[in-house]
Amino acid sequence: MSKIKEKKLTPQQKDYQDFAKVREPKRPVVKNCIRAFLVGGLICVLGQLIQVFYITYFGFNEKNAGDPTAATLIIISILLTGFGVYDHIAQWAGAGTAIPVTGFANTMASAAIEHKSEGYVLGTGGNMFKLSGSVITYGVFSAFVVAIVKLTIEWLGGM
Repeated sequence: MSKIKEKKLTPQQKDYQDFAKVREPKRPVVKNCIRAFLVGGLICVLGQLIQVFYITYFGFNEKNAGDPTAATLIIISILLTGFGVYDHIAQWAGAGTAIPVTGFANTMASAAIEHKSEGYVLGTGGNMFKLSGSVITYGVFSAFVVAIVKLTIEWLGGM
């Protein structure tokens, strides 16, 4: 809480703030970081194994094996979300499951599952982008800004 807001509190509110601070559970930050690192790393290792599989058995090269690898990770994430497994993994690992592809697929699938009783259009279709809509918006805007910067640099004779 900021110092300005703290000055406006009544004595009872200050006592309550102190009371709440003492009883607030301490977060195990180091343990959470280790869990996130391990699970995020395992997801990345799984992605790398899938990519090597596509390169070895389907004749892809490193440049074009990324698309089917991402699609496979998305399908795995959606299936795990549908079976309720991904939520348990995310509860244990925290931010480690927020790897962009799998975390994004999980948010969309879980919102679609949650709102399917409201119908396909207004329920599933209308609500599955609520959580991930900001990610899509930020990604599109960032791509636009990067493209403008790249075009400007090229126009000025760089690159």
